[in-house]
Formats: sequence, C-alpha cells, structure tokens
Amino acid sequence: MQKTYTEIPQSRPSTPLLDTVNEPADLRGLTKDELLQLTDELRSFMLYCVGKTGGHFGAGLGVAELTVALHYVYDTPNDRLVWDVGHQTYPHKILTGRREQMLSMRQKGGLSGFPKRSESEFDTFGVGHSSTSISAALGMAMASDQLNETRRTVAIMGDGAMTAGMAFEAINHSSHVDKDLLVILNDNQMSISENIGGLSTYFSKLWASRFYNQLRERGKKALRSLPHAKNFVRRTEEYMKSMVSPATIFEELGFYYIGPLDGHDLPLMVDTLTNLKEIKGPVMLHIITQKGRGFSPAESDPVGYHALNKIEPKQSLVEIAVPKQATKPKYQKVFGDWLCDMAEQDERLVGITPAMCDGSGMNEFAKRFPDRYEDVAIAEQHAVTLAAGMACEGSKPVVAIYSTFLQRAYDQLIHDVAIQNLDVLFALDRAGLVGEDGATHAGAYDISYLRCIPNMMIMAPSDENQTRQLLYTGYIHKGPAAVRYPRGTGPGAIIEKEMIALPLGKGKVIREGTQVAILNFGTLLPFGLDVAEQINATIVDMRFIKPIDEQLIIKLASNHQLLVTLEENSISGGAGAAVSEFLAQQGVVMPVLHLGLPDRFIDHGAHAEQLRDTGLDREGILNSIDLRLNILKLPKRAS
Repeated sequence: MQKTYTEIPQSRPSTPLLDTVNEPADLRGLTKDELLQLTDELRSFMLYCVGKTGGHFGAGLGVAELTVALHYVYDTPNDRLVWDVGHQTYPHKILTGRREQMLSMRQKGGLSGFPKRSESEFDTFGVGHSSTSISAALGMAMASDQLNETRRTVAIMGDGAMTAGMAFEAINHSSHVDKDLLVILNDNQMSISENIGGLSTYFSKLWASRFYNQLRERGKKALRSLPHAKNFVRRTEEYMKSMVSPATIFEELGFYYIGPLDGHDLPLMVDTLTNLKEIKGPVMLHIITQKGRGFSPAESDPVGYHALNKIEPKQSLVEIAVPKQATKPKYQKVFGDWLCDMAEQDERLVGITPAMCDGSGMNEFAKRFPDRYEDVAIAEQHAVTLAAGMACEGSKPVVAIYSTFLQRAYDQLIHDVAIQNLDVLFALDRAGLVGEDGATHAGAYDISYLRCIPNMMIMAPSDENQTRQLLYTGYIHKGPAAVRYPRGTGPGAIIEKEMIALPLGKGKVIREGTQVAILNFGTLLPFGLDVAEQINATIVDMRFIKPIDEQLIIKLASNHQLLVTLEENSISGGAGAAVSEFLAQQGVVMPVLHLGLPDRFIDHGAHAEQLRDTGLDREGILNSIDLRLNILKLPKRAS
C-alpha cells in the first residue's frame, strides 16, 4: 500500500533501502516488493530535500513509480532516458548517484534543477524549455542506428508539453523514419480519466503482451497475400481500441499506442515496459499520474505545490516581534494590475499567454475579462502569430511571455509582426538573470535579439511605476513594442494610478556629476546610483533602448571623459553596444565601458550571487569603473 505524507519532513527520514541504491544497477537487483518500499522511501526523501532547498515539487512526486520502473527495466545509462522540461527529474537524480548531493539543489555550485549533461551521464539531454524530448530522443535513436550501436531510447513527455507544435513535428518525423522509440505520455491531470478501468487495463495489457504482438506479427505475414483480409483485421483492431482508449490520433500518426494505464501501479509499469521493449518502431505509452502524488496537500492543490520555497526553521516564541513592512509588489503583479486597468479603458485589448497565466500575473485579468483572455498552451510561435492576426483586424494584443520563451518564436516575431509593423505589445517577464532556475530560463538575450529588428521599440524600466508607465507607452505606440522587466520585486517605487505616456526615446538624468557618466538600462539603477554618488558621477536612467536617446548621448560624450553602460543583458549586441554603434556613426571617439552579462552561460544560484559573479553588484560596478579609470590615468574619485 502506497504511503501518503501530510507534512514535509524536517529531519532526514529513514530510507534503509534507498540508501543502498547508488546507481540504477543496484535497483535492478531488488524484488518487486522491495521496489514498492523503495518508491515510498524515494518520496519521503524527496519531500525532505525540497523542504530544505526549495524547488519544483509536484511533478517529481507524480513520477516516482515511473522513474523506478524505467531504471529497473532499462539498462541506463546505455539505454537513453530523455526527460521533457525537467521539473519531474528529482527522483531520477536521486536514483542516479546524486542522492547525497540533493541538498545542494539549485544552489551555487550544486545540482541543477533540470537535467544537465555535464552533471551526470544519466542526464542524456539538457532540458529547461518544454516539448524537446521526442525530437532529441529520435535524434539519439537515429544516431545509434547510424553508428550500429544497440540501445533503447525513451522520451518522457508531459501532457502539457504535448500542446507544443514541436512535439507533433517530432511525432510526424518519427513515423516517417520508423526507428525504435518509446514515447511515454505522462498525463498528470488530477483525476484518473474515465477510460482507466478494468476493460481498458485489460486490453492495454493485452496489446503490450508478447503473445499478442507475436500473434500480430504472424498475422501480418500470413495476410501479406490477402490485402482485403489484412484491412479487415486492421480495422477490427482499430474499432476495438477506439471503444476503450484515445488511440486514434497517435495510431494515425504512425505510432503503436498503448494505454491509458495507471502510472502509479508499479508492477503494471514494470510489466508493460518490459513487454514494450520487444516492440519495433515508434510506440506511444499513455499513462495517467497524479501531480503531487503521495503528499496530500499537493494532491489537493497541484498548482500551489508546483514548486516549493525553502522551509525556514520556526522562530523562537521569545523573539521580539518586529513590525512587518509593507510588501513590495512583484513586477508580475505590476503588469497584471496594469493589464486590468488598461482593459477597462480599451475594449480592444486582448491578453495572450503561452501557458504562463499564473507566472505572468494574469490570473485576475483572466477572471475579470475571460472573453479577452487567451491561454494558447505551450505554443509560443502560435501565440505571436495569433497576436499578429488579431492586430490585423484592429484588436490590441498584449503578449505576456518570458524573455527566454520568446526566443522560441523569433521567426514569427520578425516575419509576422515586425515586417508588417503590427500593433503588438510584448510584456517580457523574467528579463535578466533568474537565480536558481539557471541558464535555461535566464532572459539574457532579449535586448540583443530584439534590437536588430526594424520597427521594434524596446524599453527597460528601472522600477515598478516606470514599468506601468512604459507598458502604457508601448501599448499606445503604433507598431511592435517590448517592455522587459525582471523576476521578483523592485525597489518599492510608488505606483501612480494615472497612466502617462513617456516621451519616446528619451532618458532621464538622475544625478549630475563630472568625469564619468553611467547610462543605466533597467533595474540595476540603485546599484548604479550608489556608485555614482561614491565617485561623483553622472547617472542617467535611459529607459529606452530603441529608439535610443541620441541627443543625450552626444551631450554626455561632450562633457565627460568616460561613458559606462549598465544592463542585465548580454554585452554582445546589448544596449551598451547600441551606444557605441551610435558614437561610431557620429565619429565620436571616446572610452566606453560596457557592463553587462559576459559571453558565457550563467549557472544557477541566488540572484545576488549571480550579479556578484558577473560584476553587476555595487562592488563589481565600482571596481570595473576604478580599473578603467586607472587604465585611462584618470582620478578614481572626481571632485
């Protein structure tokens, strides 16, 4: 009987069986009864670890049985397991030699929260964005055939990831090349679907059995000379399946479909996977799992327990109570509030998101304006072209999308929006570094990849109020516009209810100084201001990257000896590059120091640690300016 936990363990639970599993080969020596005990211990240990470190939560609990079964049946790492998204891979990490490192999850120098090839040979493919597993697994299977290597390849795909067009592109190609590939569709809705039951399970077992498939192959051989009889048998089989399972679409796409099965029935999973190893060609195994399985609070609230913050130790009752300060709103809430306010003023507004309603702060908008809210699922390309089509007919679409995910729709951004100069506003969430989620989720390149696109207006607010006003500015602008803002909270600026359009392409001088001028783009302004006060520098909140404030740049270049650009974006092609390009066009020769993200991927860690490691905290900015002043033989502290 599977155990259900009601609390996060505060001390390490007893896991005598799990402690003996240092790699999947150890797991394969266990009995099936021991596998059930191992699964319980795996869940309790995962609960303990995530309580200590924080991290993604519900998906991993839901695939405990599947993970154990996969590593029990397949000869990993020789056989390839390709996980989609990565949120579900904590049990996989625990079973593949990283059990004692789990308390370092998502911390600087510790384990990644996602599969990472450089971390383990069992992580066959690096993952962060959704819907890549079938394409990658197919590529591996094709390469194995080309190199005459014998191995099995399995892609584990969530039902949400199946909403992306890329998944169906891979399915279509898989049937064309006809390689041995197992795709596991992990459907983790909160209830077992109606076609899970005795009859469906019976037929699914039958279709996966060695006897049935041997009979099926013999029938094929016998009926080669009888095409009509062959068609009759095939159609009879299809009609039988259509009564008890949603097989039709995958069968038509060329996959042999099994399921849906209960993904928490471990013996059934082991037997089914063992049988499926004998089937040639592309196979789809559809299983039903429950997100948060085994932890009752997560079972009843899978959205709330998608991820978990680190659980802090309880404070002593004798500690002096400190009055709570007013909570600063997250940038996502600033956007969500603006979206609702703007929708009240303009009935043409439509909000679009590719499966990021909660993360983008759109929950309230979705409730209040359901007829003008479109969640298109994990389909970024479709989201952008959908917005383009709506804009053609007079709607005013606002696409709320993470910076890192807009990368997936770059062609649509150029071809469908920018070339046609359509009125589409992009609210780019998670711009800059994103802390514990690491390189796959960092919004490190949006300035660079947007700046080269004609017709595109790009804005980088420095605080919460400016975010609201620049969203309004971009919304009323004729043509495509983007506002980039970071994850989390800002400096706590007072947010003005009235929406006022800021003058296009104009920066704002915050402090007048001498010798050095710091041109800030975005939310690093507080650090830049502190440094400017220490060295008596000028600091400007540029606000616009495109169009850039050319008159102000010329003025600053004429009465300062060093310009410093500051941004939380790649230096290559970033806002600083725009400043230097403009100066070069004007024939102005002067020193310019670019401070931003270096030409390397920034690993996971706390956001403050990432800024420190890239030289974008106060000390790093000051040291970089001091070093450049020393090279230029200028005084470090101007009077």
